[in-house]
Order: sequence, then C-alpha cells, then structure tokens
Amino acid sequence: MALPVEQAKVKEDPVAISVNEMLKSSSLASPKPCISKVPNYLRQVNEKAYEPQLISIGPYHRGKLHLKAMEERKIGFLQQLVEETMVMNASKYVMKMRELETQARKCYEQPLCLDSDEFVKMLLLDGCFIVQLIRLCLKKDLVNYYTNGYFLALIQDFLLVENQLPFFVIWELFSVIETGVDQGMFIEAVFDMFFHRVPGKGRPKHDLISITSEIKHLLDFTYHHCCHPSSSELEALNETRNFDMNFIRCALELQESGIKFETIEGNSMFDIRFENKTLLIPKLNIDDYTESFLRNLIAFEQLFVADRDVKHASDYMVLMDSLIDSPKDVEILCQHGIINNMLGDDKAVAAMINSLGIYVCHSHNFYYSGVFEDVNKHCSKRWNIWMANLKHNYFNSPWSLISLMAAILLLLLTVLQTVLSVLSYYQ
Repeated sequence: MALPVEQAKVKEDPVAISVNEMLKSSSLASPKPCISKVPNYLRQVNEKAYEPQLISIGPYHRGKLHLKAMEERKIGFLQQLVEETMVMNASKYVMKMRELETQARKCYEQPLCLDSDEFVKMLLLDGCFIVQLIRLCLKKDLVNYYTNGYFLALIQDFLLVENQLPFFVIWELFSVIETGVDQGMFIEAVFDMFFHRVPGKGRPKHDLISITSEIKHLLDFTYHHCCHPSSSELEALNETRNFDMNFIRCALELQESGIKFETIEGNSMFDIRFENKTLLIPKLNIDDYTESFLRNLIAFEQLFVADRDVKHASDYMVLMDSLIDSPKDVEILCQHGIINNMLGDDKAVAAMINSLGIYVCHSHNFYYSGVFEDVNKHCSKRWNIWMANLKHNYFNSPWSLISLMAAILLLLLTVLQTVLSVLSYYQ
C-alpha cells in the first residue's frame, strides 16, 4: 500500500503541480513559434545586420529611440487608410486584431512584456503600415511616396528575423480592408514589393500562391521565393551518395586546375551545377543590403529549418566561402559575371563572404554534395594536379611566363647551335 501514498505525495508536490500545468498549457497541437530573436553566437559576428534601421515591426524592437520617427508615420498611414476606404474609424480593424491576438502571440518564441491592449495596438499599426504599402503596390504608386534608397532601406527592415508580424495577420487585415481583392492578387503585390531584394532568380508568382498557407511571415515569404529547386536539383538530392565533407578549393586554384566558371540563369540563386569541367553559378548581386539579407536568411534557417531538411542559404554560403579566400577569387568570379560587385571593392566582398560563413552549420544532407564530389574528383586527377602546380609556380605572373619563355628560347638556341656545330664538323 506504500506506492499509492508515494503517488499521492508526488501529486501534492508544488513543483510537480507546476510542471504538469506547464505541460498542459504547452499542447502539442499548439502552433510552433516562427518568430524569434537571433542567437548571440550569430548576432555577435555583425549585430547591425539584424537591427532595423528605420522601422520596428513586431514586439522585439518596439520603443527603440532611433525608430520613434516611424511610429508617427504608422499613425499617418492608418489615417490615410481609413480615409481612402471611407470607413468611420478603425474599430473594425481593431476587432479583427482582437480575434487574432491569442494565435499571434503564440508565433513569438520569447515572452512578450505587452498587455492585451498594447499587443493589439501593435498588430494594428504595424499591420496597417504593411497593408498600405501592399495597396500602393497594387496601384503601382509606391514611387510617389519614397525615394529609391529610402524604400530599399525600409524593405530591408521587413526582411529581418526579429522584425516580423505573422503572415496571417497581414492577410486577414488586408482581406478586411480590400474586400474585392483575392488572395492571388495579394500574393502578387507582396511579390512585387520584395522580388528586387532577392539577389537572383526565384520561384514564380503563381507557384507562391499555392503555398500561401505555409508562409509564416515576410522573411519566410522571401525564403520560399529564393528556395525553389529545379527538377535537376531535386533529382540530385534524391541520389544516394556516400559523401565525405571535403571542401573544394578557392576559385583561383580551381581555375589553375582547368575548371572554368560561367554564369547561368538558373531556377534560383542556389541552382549551382558542375558540368563539362565548368562551374555554372547564377549571378549574385552584392550591394549595401546583401550581407544583411543573407545573414537573416541564414539565421532563419538555423533557427527554424529542421536538421533533416536542406538549408539552402547556409549550404550556399559554405560553397561561396570555399570559392572565395582572397580578393583575387572575387576578381575571377566578377570577370565571369558570377558576382556583380556594386560595392566596388573586391577585398570588402571577400571579407563579407568569409564572415557570413562563421558559425553556420550546413545541412546534414548537404545541398552541393554532388558538386563538391565532382569538383574534387576533377582536381584529384594527376594531370590536373600537375597543370595546377605548373600554372601556380610558373604562370602566376607575366614575369614568370616571360622568364619561362626566355629559358625555353635559350634552350632551343643552345640545341640549334649544337646541331649546327656538329653539321659543320662533318662537312
């Protein structure tokens, strides 16, 4: 009879009661958080890349002094929206946000120090600001509101891991405001807002419409747009390979080994192939916002993409980090149209790419395993090793080449002189 008594004591234990209550409140059926703060090990490499410069969206950066000016702009956008839609006030929109409050709170991983009224107000102001921009996209009227540089900075703030609203909040608010616009038109307008920030080709508009229910927020929308594998990529992923992670050499050494570089259109910026001794890589545009965009894409993957799934952006950075060791590697990739360096400094690009790879874990099923294996197989052939050493040691500068040619010429002249001497002797 001792066991039931012990069980009774366990039930009465305040810690056990507290833990059991926690387990009840954390139901497996509850939606998993999809918005989180960036872990310190990633943030410390470049903290500025994860911080909004103009506007706070969501709770994590709310109230910061350098973002205060945009709070007035949010109210102005709400006023403009109310006037344009000819409603009496914003009560209808507030009610919709009240309905979504509980569901929206569950999307944030860290505890929020906002009461119900403050949280609903935040959803309304931030959501209406984004919705108004989407409405302007539908009207093709954004150019009248922002200079190009200002708008790019604003869009970049919408693509930060910590600066997000749940996507369903934006859609539900939009559907209340624009009753005559279907979800397809909404997705197309969001696409038009963000497609120019993707430094390469991505998923087409109509494909994104079919996966709307999967999209978690605006950064995730852009992630889905980027990560659109082609049929050849999917086929390669399904192949069974015994792959040992051996990194490929830098662009300069690969070029010396006889590998060529070419730019291709590709189905996405991640659609990289190795065919006929040629690395085929889609163009990467590098400007002032590229580092922040890629860092947040990678951080999102590291936080929310399961280990068994492919981490496209993380694996891409592992490949690019392998290709680029020095400004000379950047120069080679620029010469072949693979990098469009709008920073103007090859050294800065090399430093940026190398820093992007710090603390980044690639996929267990590495996306470029086939590319790495085939490139390394090419480089391991004796003839290619010999040619690489020859080019590196003798053809790495014009003076080395001139010296070699002079030595060959001297040798030929010596042989010729010897032959002529022999012929002269027998005559």
